[in-house]
Amino acid sequence: MSYVSTAGGPEAACVFCAALASGDDRRALILHRGTRAFLILNAFPYASGHLMAVITRHVPSIEAATAEELAEAMTLIQTASRALGAVYHPDGLNVGLNQGRVAGAGVLGHLHIHLVPRWTGDTNFMPVIGETRVLPESLETTYDRLAAVLRP
Repeated sequence: MSYVSTAGGPEAACVFCAALASGDDRRALILHRGTRAFLILNAFPYASGHLMAVITRHVPSIEAATAEELAEAMTLIQTASRALGAVYHPDGLNVGLNQGRVAGAGVLGHLHIHLVPRWTGDTNFMPVIGETRVLPESLETTYDRLAAVLRP
């Protein structure tokens, strides 16, 4: 129990807080800032258009977030879902929240919800054989395409 409760070591600096403080939303990949939550592209996407709704306040869990923060994050997921539909026409979407390292959270301590567009047949051998993901466009292009729809 001692090992399990201390595994993982100290948490690194928060990438979401750094993005918010950067002063350059395009470079930080922030697509939209709301009052209590914001949309940001995933810098290490599973697919083009993979983005996240992030609670603006640095909170680690669903329990620590307010109902208003959670509601705005889900409203942004809904807005982003429409934008992804308009730009990428995916066959489906994955929406997920990973809370804690063992649940797959890549950024511990700052609650966020993933939105990943999916297409029929969008898997290939590269992640398995080469431990590499293949994307058909750059993050900058994805940012520009989605920003054009999110900022009328």
